[in-house]
Amino acid sequence: MKTKPRTIDILCVGEILIDFIGHQSGMGIDNTRDYHRYLGGSPTNVAMNAARLGLNPALVASVGDDGFGSYIFKRLDEVGISTKYITKKKNKPTSVIFVSRTAGTPDFIPFRQADKAITEKQLSKALLLDSKIFHTTCFALSKNPAQATILKKAHEAFELGCQLSIDVNYARKLWKSRAEALRVIKAYCKFNPLVKISEDDMLRLFKKEVPHDEIFNFFHSEGVTTVCLTLGSKGVKLSKQGYGVITLPAIKVDKIMDATGAGDAFWSGFLFAYINEKPIEKCLEVALKLAALKLQNVGRLPDNINIISELL
Repeated sequence: MKTKPRTIDILCVGEILIDFIGHQSGMGIDNTRDYHRYLGGSPTNVAMNAARLGLNPALVASVGDDGFGSYIFKRLDEVGISTKYITKKKNKPTSVIFVSRTAGTPDFIPFRQADKAITEKQLSKALLLDSKIFHTTCFALSKNPAQATILKKAHEAFELGCQLSIDVNYARKLWKSRAEALRVIKAYCKFNPLVKISEDDMLRLFKKEVPHDEIFNFFHSEGVTTVCLTLGSKGVKLSKQGYGVITLPAIKVDKIMDATGAGDAFWSGFLFAYINEKPIEKCLEVALKLAALKLQNVGRLPDNINIISELL
């Protein structure tokens, strides 16, 4: 029997947040006076970037039944992302994060309520069958019930032939313990996701500097074929079992306006090229170009990123 074509390019499952990004550049949160409001959350960024790139994403998340929740629905509607898989919680406020504005990895203080309230009924079998890529984050996996929901539905998606993806954006302050984080990450890796990690993430996860080949071997030994390690201004390394390691330099940016969301822009570009069945090195090239574009803009990517489609 002929299988029905999947119409959802990337099913993004995880946090929708209100990011309050510091207005003063290069200041820590302790010295920041003013903040500007942006729609944030890593899976949300990936979904919005994907929509701007001409893909058909879907977003599964949870927000509060409040003013911030209404703002989120309005912003998603403007970009053309359906809100039908997003629940509004009457008893939990929309999650908020305060973020420093910096050229490096930003400091942040999270106030989390609604984002972790993702339930199984939001992820039907029909939705999983209609999705090409199931993408989530370490952030989303850090709290229940979202953690249990995502692990169960990721397993189901894997069994239904969906390609999994994860941004291992580990931060100690989000988890009960590092041991729990490692357990959950390993459980997700059993489904052979495309893995995106950063040097900063790995320094936090392993509590020391670990050679790149050891990082790659850690994930490969847990069942992952493709591991993408971003190195900030030093570019990117990707290890694919049976293929070897690819190293590419970062694209030079004269003035970095805001590093928040650069990793999400990178991974959006990677998945965009991957869905278009481009060779792995081409996926990295598109990813680096999109990350460079994000670094030059505060908050979200500009609306004219459809220029990236010309790179394919």
